[in-house]
Amino acid sequence: MTEPLPNSSIPTPAIEVKNLSRRFGRSVALDNVSLTIPVGGIFGLVGLNGAGKTTLIKHLIGALRAQSGSVRIFGDDPVAKPVQVLRRIGYMSEEDSMPQWLRVDQLIRYARSVYPNWDDEYAAKLCDQFRLRPSDALSTLSKGVRARAGLLVAIAHHPDLLILDEPSSGLDPIARRDILEAIIAGVSDEGRTVLFSSHLLDEVARVCETIGIMHGSRLSHPQTLDEIQSGYTQWIIRGHGNQPPQLEMAIEVTGGPDEWMVVGPNELADQEYFPKDQVIERREMTLERYFTARASEVAS
Repeated sequence: MTEPLPNSSIPTPAIEVKNLSRRFGRSVALDNVSLTIPVGGIFGLVGLNGAGKTTLIKHLIGALRAQSGSVRIFGDDPVAKPVQVLRRIGYMSEEDSMPQWLRVDQLIRYARSVYPNWDDEYAAKLCDQFRLRPSDALSTLSKGVRARAGLLVAIAHHPDLLILDEPSSGLDPIARRDILEAIIAGVSDEGRTVLFSSHLLDEVARVCETIGIMHGSRLSHPQTLDEIQSGYTQWIIRGHGNQPPQLEMAIEVTGGPDEWMVVGPNELADQEYFPKDQVIERREMTLERYFTARASEVAS
C-alpha cells in the first residue's frame, strides 16, 4: 500500500496503527492498540514507565515487527519498506546514543549522506540557533547540548513526521525550550506531523493538540486538551467516615475521612446519586490531574 498522489482526494494518515499487540515472553507490552494520526498537528503520548509508549514507537520506526495487527506510516509498512519510510521520519529519543567520538560537523556529514532531502542551509541555521560549533566533539558537550545536536539531525532533512520519545528527559530548561520551539516552528512552517511522547505533562499541554494516554499496555481514546479540560471536573466532597462515596461514573475517588476528591465527567454531577449538598468545592480539570486519575484507575 502506498500513499496517494498529491492531488488525490483520499487522505492518507501520517500514522495508522490497527489492533497492534506485542508480547515479550509472558509480559504484554501492547494490547490491541489502534491509533490514527492525520497529517499535520501534534499528538501527545503520555503514560507511566512501562506502559508501552516506547514499544509502540519502536514499531513506528520499524525497529520491531508487529506480532499481531498492522502499522503504516504514510500508507507504508516501516518494516517492509524501511528506507522509504525512514527518509520521511525524524526521530529523537531520551537515549544518548549518538557516537560521541564524532565532531558536530562529522555528525552532520553523516546525516547528509543518509537523507536525500538534507538542507545544509537549514542545518547551519540550527547550528547557530542551538549554539553548536562544528569543531566540537560530541564527547565534550553537555547532555543538553548533545540533545540539540540530536534534534538538528532529526529535523534538518525536513521530515514529514517527527517522532520524539521523551526528548526532554533530564535536560535543562533552555534545552527543553529549544526542543519545544523547534516542534512548534516545524508544524507551523512546514505542516509537519509530530508524535511527542513525554512524562512532562506541562510540556505536552503546551504544544500538543490531541493526547492519548497509555496504561496497562493499552491506549485510551485520544482527546483534545480542550475536551479533557471542558469535559471533566474534580470535586471536593464532604466525607462521612472511612467509606468513599459510591459514584459509578467516577474515574477516581481519593481522600477521606473528612473530605473526598472525586474526578469524573461533568455529567456525573447530574446523576441522582451524586451528593450535591455535600460538595465543598468544584475545580477545573488539568491534564496532570486527569492523567493521575486515569493511571490510578488502571492501577487499582
